[in-house]
Amino acid sequence: MSFEEYAALARQLSAQHRAGEQHAAAESARRRDLHAAVDYLQQRLNAQGQRLDQLGRAIGVDQPPAAPGPGTPGETAAWPGPPSGAGAPTAPSSGPPFAAGAPTVPGTRDGEPAGAAGVPGRAGVGAYPQLPAGEARLALPTAVSPAGGGVPAQRAAAADPAVELELARRMADEADRHGQQAELLAQRPALLPTWSPLARAVAVYAGCGAAAGVLVLMLVLASGVGLVDGFTLGAWICAGLPAVAFFGGYLVLGRWGRPAMVAGTPPRYLPLGFLICFLVVPMAYCAYLLMVRGLR
Repeated sequence: MSFEEYAALARQLSAQHRAGEQHAAAESARRRDLHAAVDYLQQRLNAQGQRLDQLGRAIGVDQPPAAPGPGTPGETAAWPGPPSGAGAPTAPSSGPPFAAGAPTVPGTRDGEPAGAAGVPGRAGVGAYPQLPAGEARLALPTAVSPAGGGVPAQRAAAADPAVELELARRMADEADRHGQQAELLAQRPALLPTWSPLARAVAVYAGCGAAAGVLVLMLVLASGVGLVDGFTLGAWICAGLPAVAFFGGYLVLGRWGRPAMVAGTPPRYLPLGFLICFLVVPMAYCAYLLMVRGLR
């Protein structure tokens, strides 16, 4: 081999060495990026888990119980193992079960019980087939595809970590989006969720005042037939029913007008509610009087 050939071979080896170093550096950088992405995704998942726990506690949902893992007492009891004790058969220490030199099936020649062969009426039926030594080595269990009949299953391709991380990141983004929607829904009360707090309070106090106005009309009718005297009717119209309507609206706003995720107590607009309730009930009585006079 000439000097030129040695020089060309040296240059080729040097180029391969540099290419190997570059490939190793690129692979190391890729692994660092993957580890950084995994750490960041883990932090996001931990934050999402904490936020979901807060949402669950806010709406009164407890955490689901942990699923029983493999190896639990219940699962172990469901799978009966080989019998233990003095009469339990022992498996051979090494070698295939049907290889040459292995013990033959008992019950076929020595008169001992042998599973299906020892059952009355099943004479001549062997519990396990006998295979020659050469075929026994080929009779090892192989993976079988569910579609069928003894065809070896295809080995699953190795997953790309970058693709799996991208899928996990997209799922985390989707979980963030659903979490934000859940937070928006949790910040709305059950009663009139699309209304503003002021409009909701006005509607609740006005509704309670209207219900009290109906009771006023019933008291007026009862007073007309002599069941209620004038003093009792005036007391209920001026103080009793307005106070009942006010406290009823206050309790309704506190029970169904409070969002699940709002810290503190939402405003209930007490002066406005007091004014509405103590105006609606006397106005209902005045409207009744005007209607009666108009009909006369």
